[in-house]
Amino acid sequence: MSVRIKPCTQDGRLQEVFGVPVTDLYGQAAGPDASAAVIRALELRNFLALAEEQVARIRDRVHEAMASERDMDELSADELRMDAQWLDAALSARDGYRTALDDLLRTAPPLHRPDRPARFTQQTVSTTLPPDSASPTPERSGEVRNRRR
Repeated sequence: MSVRIKPCTQDGRLQEVFGVPVTDLYGQAAGPDASAAVIRALELRNFLALAEEQVARIRDRVHEAMASERDMDELSADELRMDAQWLDAALSARDGYRTALDDLLRTAPPLHRPDRPARFTQQTVSTTLPPDSASPTPERSGEVRNRRR
């Protein structure tokens, strides 16, 4: 199954932020004018969907091993310990992807507005100097004053 059609816990949030269903976001991300925020959000969504699938698989495996109809002689502490380690790793990955996606969606620009670089204007001050003949010169320029004692 393609990761694009795997359900993800954050699909509703993606639609809320970008205003279109996730399937439409994948179409927009493939276009030449794709927003960097949409592309990154979908990459994180893909990773999150896979991590959530891993969590579900491990959960189901543990439930199956612990089912009441199973023979107790089939229980293995080593297998359950390994599943606990796998579950810890999968949950950690899922939490990391959710946090990254939440951070991205919190700062993502709206989909309708294209990404534009910020424009900075530099203010300039212009002044004119008076012509040389109009500048006053002291009468005694260059003379050394006599000091009184």
